[in-house]
Amino acid sequence: MIYDSKKLQEMSRAVRSAALASIISARSGHVGIVLGAADVVTDIFANHLRRGTDRFVLSAGHGSALLYAVLKLAGYALPPLESFRKIGGLPGHPEFGIPGVFATTGPLGQGIGNAAGLALADKMGKGDGRVYCLCSDGDLMEGVAQEAIAFAGRYRLNNLIVVWDDNGISIDGAALTDMDVPMRMEAAGWHVMSIDGHDFEQISDALDDAANCDGPVFIQAKTTLGQGSSVAGTPRAHGLGVDLGELGRLADELHSDKGLELWGEVSSTSSHGDDVVPAWTVPDMTPLNMTWDVGVDISTRELSGMFLARLMSNDNCIVLGSADLGGSTNVKSDATHAINPGEFTGNYVNYGVREHAMGAVMNGLAAAGMRPIGSTFLVFSDYMRPSIRLAALSGLPVIYVFTHDSIAVGEDGPTHQPIEQLPSLRLMPNLNVLRPCNGPEVAFSWTYALSDTARPSCIVLSRQKVWQMSVPESADMSRGAYIIKPAASRRVRATLIATGSEVPLAADVAEKLGDDVQVVSMPCVSMFRGQSDEFKKEILRGYVVAIEAAAGAPWFEFADAVVGIDEFGASGDGAAVYKQCGFDADAIARQIKKYLNK
Repeated sequence: MIYDSKKLQEMSRAVRSAALASIISARSGHVGIVLGAADVVTDIFANHLRRGTDRFVLSAGHGSALLYAVLKLAGYALPPLESFRKIGGLPGHPEFGIPGVFATTGPLGQGIGNAAGLALADKMGKGDGRVYCLCSDGDLMEGVAQEAIAFAGRYRLNNLIVVWDDNGISIDGAALTDMDVPMRMEAAGWHVMSIDGHDFEQISDALDDAANCDGPVFIQAKTTLGQGSSVAGTPRAHGLGVDLGELGRLADELHSDKGLELWGEVSSTSSHGDDVVPAWTVPDMTPLNMTWDVGVDISTRELSGMFLARLMSNDNCIVLGSADLGGSTNVKSDATHAINPGEFTGNYVNYGVREHAMGAVMNGLAAAGMRPIGSTFLVFSDYMRPSIRLAALSGLPVIYVFTHDSIAVGEDGPTHQPIEQLPSLRLMPNLNVLRPCNGPEVAFSWTYALSDTARPSCIVLSRQKVWQMSVPESADMSRGAYIIKPAASRRVRATLIATGSEVPLAADVAEKLGDDVQVVSMPCVSMFRGQSDEFKKEILRGYVVAIEAAAGAPWFEFADAVVGIDEFGASGDGAAVYKQCGFDADAIARQIKKYLNK
């Protein structure tokens, strides 16, 4: 059924009233977008969004009350609107997993990237779905949005429709968007339209035309922030700028029995079981019984590349990609085939030098049920950290390949030598951080990350070559740590914990200290943290020293002493920088001996 302007007016009134009621119940929320953008959102859901085929993303996540209201009226199985912003109820900003919510948004700009990922996933799956995204002035000021806009334009995602709630106002006053946003969008390869965001005929015509364009569509919808309130068109309208009494009067005035009846028609004619969290595919890794050489020098990025090449030749549920570093991160192989603009038959995405957009687009790909893997250097994980955080918050099984993991990068200097990134990522809830030291640990890291469909994973890899140690048959990597070099004596005087490229260094140190020193490899700190106290005491015996080429403070959770680095590195040969910064077996052994001989 197509609803005309008169009916849409009543439906929009019902949406505004319901959203205001939820804000009144919470005594907090964002009134301006509810009153200003309801007409656009109403038309999308009433006349254009094909339930189960199309998707809607509210990049302007502060307008969650508006989104929840329209979803509830359209028949989605949401909790009561009165639970808005209350413990156990509807959250203050949209979160992935709520029926009809396909992206966790609120940090501005992210939703545009998520929408691009959802649109790309539909193209790769040969679907005919469209992705509608409502963005704000603030969204368009964020760098991640501009990265995603450039990406979508380059790849000609003609199933992506972004509507700009152009009210010219942000929290501190006039919105400081580009001087000419439409011109910027056209330059990025988008088809641009401009409409009155309160004129239903213009809204409907623009959305109809958008379905027939050969590239992504940007609709500039001029609106009034807080329309109908005493603070309309002012910065005060953004949040709770009017008192609850006025909000109550507005909610009563906007109430529409006819609008509720029309929304009931939408609900009754829609399928209610189609907007659910996807069941992510776990690749079949049984054919990947690989053998790994020991006693050789090879970087863990190379080992990872060998595993990925085998995996990609056996599996097609994965989409790989990189922020213009696929050759350096070893994610490209003969089994990867590029996705090109307008052609979506491959399995590899070159995101360009756009780490943040890569993270946001991958979140959209994962929300659509795909298994995205993206790569860059570890030091640049900071550029995409907000997207990683939202993946962790949303429980999206995205995998990040972070190579060039330490000061041993060397000649590129301190700008490219990560110090704080590794411990910082470990502090993030619901994120696996794995730093393998050899082939078996690389295989374990990939197997674990691909098997975990409840959280994202970082696999942290070296550029420098790492001497390959053998793994004892009794090793259980699933516990996060294991004894890779047992002590020769029954009495263990010291335990050296290490990760990644520092594991063979720790083994060298142990040799210099004597038969009563053991080495523990800890590829995943969070896994080990979850083990029993008995297990921790079993493998962390004697004086415990952690050795890792990263900021050291977090290691005091397990260790009595730490060999780390708490200053920026230096430019020079990687091995020389490594040694200059204290990662030298003789020097470390001397320090430990001073304590052991007390």
